[in-house]
Amino acid sequence: MDEPLLHERSRMDHPLVQLTLVRFREFIREPEALFWVFVFPILLAAGLGIAFRNRPPDVLPVAATTPEIARALGQDKLLRVRTLSVADAEEALRTGRIVLAAEPSAGPSVVYRFDSTNPDGRTARMLVDADIQKAAGRTDPVPSSENLVREPGARYIDFLVPGLLGMNLMGSAIWGMGFAIVDARRKRLIKRLVATPMPRQYYLASFLLSRLALLAIEVFAVAGFGHFVFGVPLRGSLLDLAALCVFGSLSFSALGLLIASRAKTIEAASGLMNVTMMPMWIVSGVFFSSERFPAALQPVIQALPLTAVNSALRANMLQGAGLAQVSSQIGVLSVWLVACFALALKLFRWR
Repeated sequence: MDEPLLHERSRMDHPLVQLTLVRFREFIREPEALFWVFVFPILLAAGLGIAFRNRPPDVLPVAATTPEIARALGQDKLLRVRTLSVADAEEALRTGRIVLAAEPSAGPSVVYRFDSTNPDGRTARMLVDADIQKAAGRTDPVPSSENLVREPGARYIDFLVPGLLGMNLMGSAIWGMGFAIVDARRKRLIKRLVATPMPRQYYLASFLLSRLALLAIEVFAVAGFGHFVFGVPLRGSLLDLAALCVFGSLSFSALGLLIASRAKTIEAASGLMNVTMMPMWIVSGVFFSSERFPAALQPVIQALPLTAVNSALRANMLQGAGLAQVSSQIGVLSVWLVACFALALKLFRWR
């Protein structure tokens, strides 16, 4: 047999290569895993993208109790005005058919009835008052004009897709690692493998490397769908985006290894994974900005791996940031990767 062929075959027979191929085959043979990793994020992005798509401004239903007030409001395209009696206006407001009722009071004043906790009511109050004041002769001392902008990058779907990509990197890595390891431990496969000459670090490293084999498809499925269907911008370097996804996936994979290092049952592993991931789904800026939380919590939130991944992905995709500009987020991910893998290797239960 030729020397190059023997060399190539010996490389393919390397324990780390074979263990990595086993991890890859286990994943692609599970239809449920393929659905949750590739199909579910696309369905979620499609549903939320359609629900929160850019739409024309809402036309707010309001009531006027006199023809004079109705005429003052009639030219506003953002208001749908109905002329009602005071009693009918109160009934319509109480049943939600209108968001504001305008009626005259003593003298030349006007009373606005609306629910101050309703955002539409507050908006209607400003529009109605501006129209009435203008009809009464008010003039603006400073002229103004509008310049409407529809710029990709400022929409909700543009904020959402990087967050979904980060969430998917975390979920597929942690679930993929945790369930596979615990299932192998439950079936006593790990006990058999550890009896072979295989170096133990190869077994754990094979899980990390198998993630890279699926990462390109996973990233393209989410980011590509957002870009080609909803026009989500990809302003940064694609190589930088790939590097960030690799860093994030490896960090989450190491966290998944740590979570599964001691669990003996699928139920225990599932509980630990949910306890780990659910807080990050809420606070790490997947569906809304993490800055909504109090300033006292921000140091903890910013130190979470999902927050770092989401911030880095948004900076790259929406602002065109390079790796140097997201170095702080890369530093956070590096700490999680090294610390979790080292702890997993030390605490891992082989029997």
